[in-house]
Amino acid sequence: MRNTDEIWRLVDAKQDEFNALSDRVWEIPELCYGEIKSCAEHTAMLEAQGFRVTQNVAGIPTAVMGEAGEDGPVIAILGEYDALPGLSQEAGVAEPRPLPGPGFGHGCGHNTLGAASLLAATAVKDYLETHGVKGRVRYYGCPAEEGGAAKGFMVRAGVFSDVDIAITWHPGAFAGLNEPLSLANTRIDFAFTGRASHAAASPHLGRSALDAVELMNVGANYMREHMPSDARVHYAILDAGGIAPNVVQAFAKVRYLIRARNLPELNRLIERVKKIAEGAALMTETSVKATVISAVSNLLGNTPLERALQDNLERLGPPPFDDLDRATAAKFQATLSEEDIESAYRRAGVPYRPGQSLCDAIVPLDAPRVPMIGSTDVGDVSWVVPTVQARGATYAIGTPGHSWQLTAQGKLPAAHKGLVHVAKVMAGTALDAMQDETLRVRAKADLHARTARTPYVCPIPDEIGPPIQMSA
Repeated sequence: MRNTDEIWRLVDAKQDEFNALSDRVWEIPELCYGEIKSCAEHTAMLEAQGFRVTQNVAGIPTAVMGEAGEDGPVIAILGEYDALPGLSQEAGVAEPRPLPGPGFGHGCGHNTLGAASLLAATAVKDYLETHGVKGRVRYYGCPAEEGGAAKGFMVRAGVFSDVDIAITWHPGAFAGLNEPLSLANTRIDFAFTGRASHAAASPHLGRSALDAVELMNVGANYMREHMPSDARVHYAILDAGGIAPNVVQAFAKVRYLIRARNLPELNRLIERVKKIAEGAALMTETSVKATVISAVSNLLGNTPLERALQDNLERLGPPPFDDLDRATAAKFQATLSEEDIESAYRRAGVPYRPGQSLCDAIVPLDAPRVPMIGSTDVGDVSWVVPTVQARGATYAIGTPGHSWQLTAQGKLPAAHKGLVHVAKVMAGTALDAMQDETLRVRAKADLHARTARTPYVCPIPDEIGPPIQMSA
């Protein structure tokens, strides 16, 4: 019997408590840096399970850390619990049915993400206590992954400085390794200030900040043809200057999200976007102020840890979904397009199977994935600690990320089974890393080789603090 068999049983022993935690967090969706109740739920569970708890990690009120064990290597398991705006949805209902309230919803599955990570950490803690093994396991409750870059601020504050290995996961349609490919990004607010005037009687005296925002957006759209094909630029107008068309808008603000394959490419693209903003200000005789809100680095892989995690996945097999789970998932698939479903197979690198609604196999390590590249603040952790990330199958194949369909599936039995399954994968990988010094040495050597020529530099300016009021 391998040690992982025992730690998987420890996961099973407490699965009901952590599925309930996931459901409670689903019911109280909170946005970036506003996860007061969700963090409190995780803090209460850490205390109930006997962890030593540190709150207000890195000066962030909704970040928490729990540690268990003594001496030895430090294995970190990372969780999240923030939600998204505009994705409120009644649980289990396969048609759009928003709930009353502010409209927030767990449309990226972070309710399951945090609960599974904390379950994995708890199983490792219980194993260490039972066997008297030297080593420490930490659960990091990380807020604001959806645009707030909390892990970047946590890395900058040094809270991972003594960690040997970091492990995390993300909900998905298939179970396998989360390919270590993401885009570095930054969020920058461009605030334009002009001069108000009567739009009919004295338009010549006005200088429109809204015109500047619109010209900046036009310029950014023209730039798209002349930037790297894997870079991305998005924007949202935060303040259009008011609702009165007969007043020349004296102030307007637009937020830009700029993404690129790595930090050097990102920095070059940022400078180009800033020039576009300055040009818009010049054309409209307004002034512009750029303020960085957050930024994250691209993910770095770690081959030794990826192989260790894949070994756990393959030994465990796919999640134990049953016919009722598959039938329920098929109802949600019926709300999707064929393009949605086929795209999910391409991204996972597995052959398309019409009629399959839930994952029934582990994605091979060498699957020819066609990734949909997003961004994550796990990237910053991966630059300073050897890091590996799993994908856990928790919803119907084809479900788009950040959708009402994903929110609706967050409390289903399939989500619970996927949560427990990936908790076992992470717990087994953590135990392997804790007990195998060679694996830790090889993982650290892999990270050193990847960063030797380009050492980590935090992409968040030193003078910028966590944007605690980002979602206020």
